[in-house]
Formats: sequence, structure tokens, C-alpha cells
Amino acid sequence: MELLLPILLGFLACLVGGLYLLGVFRQRRPGEPPLDKGLIPWLGHVLEFRRNTLKFLERMEKKHGDIFTVQLGGFYFTFIQDPFSFRCFVKESRDKLDFQKFALHLAHRLFGYKAVEGEHNILRISSNKHLKGEGLQELTQSFMSNLQNMMLHNIGSAAEDRTWKEDGLFRYSYNVVFRAGYLALFGNVPPKSEQSEEKAKERDRAESEALFHEFCKYDQLFPRLAYGVLPPMEKLAAERLKAYFWDALSILKMKTKDNISGWVWDIQQGKEEMGMDVSMINRNMFMLLLASQGNTGPSSFWLLLFLMKHPEAMKAVKEEVDKVLKESGQEVRPGGPMVNLTREMLLKTPILDSAVEETLRLTAAPLLTRAVIKDMTFKMADGREYLLRTGDRIAIFPFSSVHHDPEIHPEPHSFKYDRFLNPDGTKKTDFYKAGKRVKYYTMPWGSGVSMCPGRFFATNELKQFVFLMLVYFEFELKNPDVKIPEIDLSRYGFGTMQPVRDVQFRFRLRY
Repeated sequence: MELLLPILLGFLACLVGGLYLLGVFRQRRPGEPPLDKGLIPWLGHVLEFRRNTLKFLERMEKKHGDIFTVQLGGFYFTFIQDPFSFRCFVKESRDKLDFQKFALHLAHRLFGYKAVEGEHNILRISSNKHLKGEGLQELTQSFMSNLQNMMLHNIGSAAEDRTWKEDGLFRYSYNVVFRAGYLALFGNVPPKSEQSEEKAKERDRAESEALFHEFCKYDQLFPRLAYGVLPPMEKLAAERLKAYFWDALSILKMKTKDNISGWVWDIQQGKEEMGMDVSMINRNMFMLLLASQGNTGPSSFWLLLFLMKHPEAMKAVKEEVDKVLKESGQEVRPGGPMVNLTREMLLKTPILDSAVEETLRLTAAPLLTRAVIKDMTFKMADGREYLLRTGDRIAIFPFSSVHHDPEIHPEPHSFKYDRFLNPDGTKKTDFYKAGKRVKYYTMPWGSGVSMCPGRFFATNELKQFVFLMLVYFEFELKNPDVKIPEIDLSRYGFGTMQPVRDVQFRFRLRY
């Protein structure tokens, strides 16, 4: 009996501790947002959240209002649904809200990468130098030459005639844009190693095709890997794919290439200089590849599809592209030189810019998250104040609260290529809700410290791909009446959504 009592007390202590960790005892304190833990201890609402993030948040907002806390897989997330209060989320000091903690956790799970203190500064400096303004010129030109190699390598040869070719639009767009982007960032096979420039380009096409094939396998596992719910066999497949990319993108192999982008080169050099292990730098290269190329291909698919489904949009964009090409003194003709699409030309396409922004409004669905690193008061735009606890998360999901708000964007589910144009053709930036101007009227690239550093390069990639498609090819949907496919709901929170099925199209050279 004397031995039984300590055992029972120990069991009881473990039980209480376990229940505490499962969140059973958490209650809403005075001043905190409405709390909804769900029915399942620890898991809370995570199953419904993963099944359809948009519908779940709409249901919670209807039940609790524009701020609420929910339990998701052991963490408590406070969601802000009021777009006027986004500024408080974006601008809050880093000693209260931290993006890095959440990002580093994901980086280790997805890429096997362990960050070290101070390395974020390397990314910031390299991105500011090479992915903005004049520094972007070199990368834009490199992408264009690689894009031409992917799309136009047979032009003028007997193998390339004007017969129609058929393909899946998603597969084609993702394939071409990903491979050109990969080569622009990580370099080309040196012509000297292949005895000729043409053979080097051929090897670029072959190697990038193989890399894309493996990337698609990883991309399919990505959402469930991020949530940590892969079954054992798929976990093994994910680890095999990680190892493949650590090798394919290794510093050793990259240093044999020509034309490595300044962005990638400066990052790997900076990490070498700070003493980071080479194997960890290789893992970081894989992270850079997915971050830079995982969304642009799917976005290019949606943009082309929307243009083909809306003839008036296609006509307006095509006329603008033809005008810009003519003003540059260039033309597409048999036997003529390749079009040189410069950064200056890309700055003269407000209609295409609006179509790109509208595409991203409809299809980009990032979940922006911060960790609460000390107890704090979050102040809403209307003056309401709520207490947030250390260790919780705070998040916004603009796809729900902004992109599809009918007050901000009338007919929010419709594609309107000129939605972001003023009547005089200038960029429209004034959008309103309840009579007040909304600052964050779209947020496809994130915000604040988590704003995508490669957004200007990604936009240029999209525009260059569509530009070349329009000036070199005739293309159309195989079935003009095909419905726009539904989005893959498992992709909510991870950037640009992907379709549940591909759409067949056909294309041929204009001459």
C-alpha cells in the first residue's frame, strides 16, 4: 500500500501534465480574443483547417467576429480578419512578434536546413543587391536567354514546323518557367566542356528536365510534409528527394557552371565565409530553389488560362505587347534575330501588370504567421485591444479577408484584367471598405519582414513567359468551353494554388 500511493500520485501527475499539454485546461482570460479549442484535445480544429482553410476561417469569423483564437495541432493561433488591422500585424516590433522562429521550424522540416545566427542578413543584402532595381537587370536578361532556350531552341529548323502541338497547360507552363528560372539562378553548362554552345544548351535542357521531374515529385509531397502528416513510405520518398537536391544543387557542382546568378553566388559565399558547413549550404540551395521557383510556374498557368478564357483580356494584353515590341524597334520574322525583351520594355506594360495582379489575387493564398515571443497587447484599427500570450501564434490569411472581400473587390470570384487600372491607364491603388481606404488590398507576396524578396524577379518571369508566348505562338484551349479547374485545397497557406486537374491546350509558331 505504501508503494501504491507514490505510483498513483506519479500517474496522476503525468495525467494532469499530459492534459495540460493537450490544452484541456486552457481557458479564455479577460481581455483575450474569443477562444475556440475544438472538440479534439491537442489537435483542436487542425483537421478542418487543413481540409479547407478558407471555409474554416469564414465559419470562425461568422461565429466569433474579426479576431479569434483557435487550437491547431498543439498551437494556439489568433487570426486577424479585419484588413484595417493588418498594419498592426505588419508593423509590430520584432521583440514582440517574430517571423523567424516559425520560418526556421519549417526550413528544418522541409529542407533539413538548420539556420545559424546572423545569416538572415546575408539573404537581405544579396536580395537588395540583385533582386531589385538596376541589380535585377542581369538576372532578367539571363532568364530571357534561358527561356528562349526552353521555348524556341528548334525555331527555324526542319523539326519545328507550324503544325499544332498539344500539351497540358499546367505541365507546359510550370515546366518551361521552372527550368528557365533554375538555369538563370544556378548557372549553365560551360560551352567549353561540351565543345560547342549548342551542345551546352542541349545539356542544359536535358539536365533541367530531369531536375524538374524530381521537383514535381517533391512538390506533390510538400503540403503534407509541411504539416508533418506524411505516412512512412512517403516520408522515405521525401528524404530520398531531399538528398537528390542536396547533391544536384551542391556547391561542388554549382562551381563548375557558368553564369551563376549574383544572388545565389553571394549567398553561398557569405555562408562559406561565416563558417557554415558545406552540407548545410547545399540544403540552403534547395530551399532557395523552391522559394524562388515553386510558385511562378503555377502562376503562369493561371495567367494564360484566364487570358484564353477571357478574349477581351487576351486582346488587350496582346495589343499592348505588340505595341511595346514595335516601339523597341524589334519584330518577330522568319530568320530574324530573337526578341530581346529588356527590363525597360517590361516597365511599359500596365495592362499586363494588372492582369498579373488580378491572377495573383485569385490564386495566391499565403498564410502569414508570427510567433508571440512575449505577452503583449494587440490593438485593432478601431481601438479594441486584446491580450496575446507568449508562445501563441498570430496570423492573417489575406486570400479570405482581402482578396475575396466583395466590398474591396466587387465580383471577387471573377477575373477582371483591368481591375488594377484607373480609367487613364495608370495603376489603381485606391480600394475601399466601408468608405475607408484599404492599404493592403492584395498581399500575394506576404508583408513586412516576411515579404518575398524575389517578388520583382518572379513578376518579370511571369511577364517574360507570357510575352514570348504572345509574340511567337498561336495558342488556344483544345476545348474552348472547358471549365476553369477547382483549386487543390491542400495548397492553402503555401503561396500560389495549383489546379486539381490540368487543362489541354494546343500551340504552334506564328510563322
